[in-house]
Amino acid sequence: MDKEELRALSPKSFYDNFCLGDRRDITEFWRSGGSTGTPLFYPRTAEDIKYGQIGFKRALDLAGFTADDVAHMSMPLGIHPAGHMMARSGSDMGIGMVWAGGGNTLRSDSQLDLLRMFEPSAWIGMASYGIQLANLARADGFDLASASVKRILCSAEPLSPSKRSKLSSLWNAQVRDCYGMTEVMMLGAEDDACDGFRFWSDYCYPEVLDETTLEPVPQGEPGLLVVTPLVTNNATPFIRWNTGDIVTMRTGIERGTAYDVFPLIKHTHRTAGFVKVRGVNISFGDLEDLMFNSDDVADFRVEVVWQDDRDELDIHVELTGAADDTTGQERIKAQIRRVFGVAPRIVVSAPGAIAKSFEGAFKPQRVQDLRG
Repeated sequence: MDKEELRALSPKSFYDNFCLGDRRDITEFWRSGGSTGTPLFYPRTAEDIKYGQIGFKRALDLAGFTADDVAHMSMPLGIHPAGHMMARSGSDMGIGMVWAGGGNTLRSDSQLDLLRMFEPSAWIGMASYGIQLANLARADGFDLASASVKRILCSAEPLSPSKRSKLSSLWNAQVRDCYGMTEVMMLGAEDDACDGFRFWSDYCYPEVLDETTLEPVPQGEPGLLVVTPLVTNNATPFIRWNTGDIVTMRTGIERGTAYDVFPLIKHTHRTAGFVKVRGVNISFGDLEDLMFNSDDVADFRVEVVWQDDRDELDIHVELTGAADDTTGQERIKAQIRRVFGVAPRIVVSAPGAIAKSFEGAFKPQRVQDLRG
């Protein structure tokens, strides 16, 4: 089963014919986390919440969070579950949780004020927003790399090596990632090696299948991740749920922790989007890697527009050097032309301007196709 099959149901059919249990057993509703398509709202029972919190606590524990930490929590709060589940789980562990929420909940300048005030040892949020906060802080004269945060836990979006490196450098902090989905729970987190997620296979049964035949693939080979929740299916009976993610799975990877019992699942990031410009497919992930790896780029966003009877690739950048650094602009342009075969137009933005343009977005979109 996949999300499109559920979206094809009317709300009445979804709740009457798919969901289980009595309405009196439902304690919460969670909105599906995707940024496209019709949203779905999943009912959750108290039993679902109990096990769901254990999944979040494992992620925090594996990332090294303890009761000695104060954690600034910038995951979005509200009907999306990640923020409030992370905050509640951290509080249960004795972590001092600052329930800031995302930029759509608390303005980013106010978030920076709280970071100055509480001097937290850890930050939790989407990697894109972490980069956004750091660039706003830089424009405000606040150097997060010299501040108190030494540990970061990310979730809710792909974390490429270049994005991880950029985030770690801007905050001067160790960055870990965790993986979950609204349909099931927080499903896993990275250990010290950061080469995949330890997957909570005691709470959710994973299968890695050939995309065409849906037969199991050999261990370590890429395939479609299909999951069956074992403890959070009290209201929504997801059986063999097609996540749409292409992953590899390995077992028996030992690193001397209690989490070695769990398999290691690693995303191949083959599901990342792309945009076609003048007949050339440009992968969002590859473009993001190139930009974040550039020493000339502090922040960026991309617009594809139709102008004068042709596609234009407009790269809006904040430069690490002076705004009139034409040499830096030419280097960026040459890198993109060399890798993708398309000459972009470089538009220089003021420090902090790109981060402000993302303000209030649940998941900032760095690449936008505006051709209609």
